Amino acid sequence: MQPMRIALSVAGSDPTGGAGLQLDLQVFRALGVHGAGVPTALTVQNTAAVLQVLPVFPSVVQGQLRALLGDLRPHAVKLGMLASDDVLRAVAQCLGELAEPAPPLVLDPLLFASDGTPLLERRAWDGLRQLCARAALLLPNLAEAEALCGRDVSSRAGVEAAARACVLELGAAAALVKGGHAEGAPDDCLAQRADGADGAGGGVQIAWLTGERLARGPVHGTGCALAAACAAHLARGAAMFDAVQRARDFVRGAIAESQQAGKGARLLVFGANPAQ
Repeated sequence: MQPMRIALSVAGSDPTGGAGLQLDLQVFRALGVHGAGVPTALTVQNTAAVLQVLPVFPSVVQGQLRALLGDLRPHAVKLGMLASDDVLRAVAQCLGELAEPAPPLVLDPLLFASDGTPLLERRAWDGLRQLCARAALLLPNLAEAEALCGRDVSSRAGVEAAARACVLELGAAAALVKGGHAEGAPDDCLAQRADGADGAGGGVQIAWLTGERLARGPVHGTGCALAAACAAHLARGAAMFDAVQRARDFVRGAIAESQQAGKGARLLVFGANPAQ
């Protein structure tokens, strides 16, 4: 038997199962990785809107992480919604206690839900910027890249500048600025620190990854699924560029198969539907 590969999701709970911790675990399973999970917040939401966010006590988050990480060694860690400054600090402290070499950290910097509901309190943004320096991969959407990097992302050049800033200023080893909310084709911009570069100079490689917008309407949880898929592929040993490409293909397939289950956004479907 092949050794078990483990990916850890630290994220908010979504009772619909269409995003957050529940979705991450589905993605991990679909990609052949064992999923471990620590919830950072409970949410009151459905497929149409987030109605309330209730952060988990930071001491409970920290206790779960220390118990888990003292027993299991994940091969990749994915961070999603952190909700509050206190929760963020608790998570950062636990990650800092991991023995080197630390597993790759995939950071989805969730600032707002699609309906505009805040998912991370404003006073925690500086702490999130500091956490970015530990990320093997940072995955902001356009609005998050603009908020974290202070760059105007209304043009292709602006998106490239924001992606570079994620590496050179925030310190991430790689950043994928997602173009799903842009007008036109949903192209993503991948910035990676060049081999041998320390991030202080201009050693950043830029690649544009083309996308095709599928006529499916709003789909729930696509950003969570992409970050989780990247983490799963990194946990299985893929190189960064390959992990991102495979994750994008995986999510595109899930969008193509998505279904309208509730009254709001569609839910992603991974692989063949057993009911068909």
